Amino acid sequence: MEGTIKEKALEALAIEADAVRNLAAHINDEFETAVEAILHCKGRIILTGMGKSGHIGRKIAATLASTGTPAFFMHPGEAFHGDLGMVTDEDIVMALSHSGESTEVVNILPIIKRIGASIIAMCGKRDSFLGKNAEYYIDVSIEKEACPLGLAPTASTTATLAMGDAVAMALLSVRNFTAKDFAVFHPGGALGRRLLLTVENVMHSEEDNPVIEKDRTAKEALFLMTDKGLGATSVVDKSGSFIGLITDGDIRRGLSKGIEFLNEPVEHLMTKSPLTITKNKMAAEALGIMEKHKPRPITVLPVIDEKNKPVGIVHLTDLLRQGVV
Repeated sequence: MEGTIKEKALEALAIEADAVRNLAAHINDEFETAVEAILHCKGRIILTGMGKSGHIGRKIAATLASTGTPAFFMHPGEAFHGDLGMVTDEDIVMALSHSGESTEVVNILPIIKRIGASIIAMCGKRDSFLGKNAEYYIDVSIEKEACPLGLAPTASTTATLAMGDAVAMALLSVRNFTAKDFAVFHPGGALGRRLLLTVENVMHSEEDNPVIEKDRTAKEALFLMTDKGLGATSVVDKSGSFIGLITDGDIRRGLSKGIEFLNEPVEHLMTKSPLTITKNKMAAEALGIMEKHKPRPITVLPVIDEKNKPVGIVHLTDLLRQGVV
């Protein structure tokens, strides 16, 4: 039995892999014409399909929508009972059916034509009802299903899904869709946080931004750091311009020389001209600066404005908490 399980699983994977590999021959002028129609569509791309094709249609619609092509899925059964009201004459309906004869899909085609929307058939049979009644045709035909009974949609749905990805990626490239564009549609994900969060979104500012004048003592700086809980404070001159940074590490090292160190002015202890960043930079850039600092990473980064005033401070833990990785 064990050998049979492995053999059948490998056979199914081989059949589906062949189905996807053979799609390369279907990337032809017809495919290009259909993609260009989507590219110039003034409305939305409406995916529809019944059963397993419907599940694939939902995924293709989601992929298109997240990569710059407005799209949604319309169930063909529900469409026949009112949801066709979502279709306009500026839309393109991409109908999925391996046989091209799915009753629910076939039934709504005349109404779609009456509305004035265009139809793309993503189909396995050109001479089917769907294939003959569509303005555009994308060939997703296969040699055979992976199902040994030839009944369960397997290789056909895999091929359709892959072809949907091919359409989406072609459109993405032609539209010059960028990672930042992608992040706009995925603000809750790690990519969105990395590409959309700015330093201003994560920095400690105003009352939470520790700032001390250069002639204040190390003791006063230590109290300020303890109060703000960031382990560092920006140092400014009399005009409020940023001139340095002092950290709790600087104070610990100074204390090893004696307690009288606490009366030293911070100007004598601070790091002059430390690394800084501006608030309009991406949070990911701040993280990169911290991690790449030599000889070891730093945990805080002062934020200065165009007048060299310290307007905030970024702490490494805040970046990690926000998922900027």
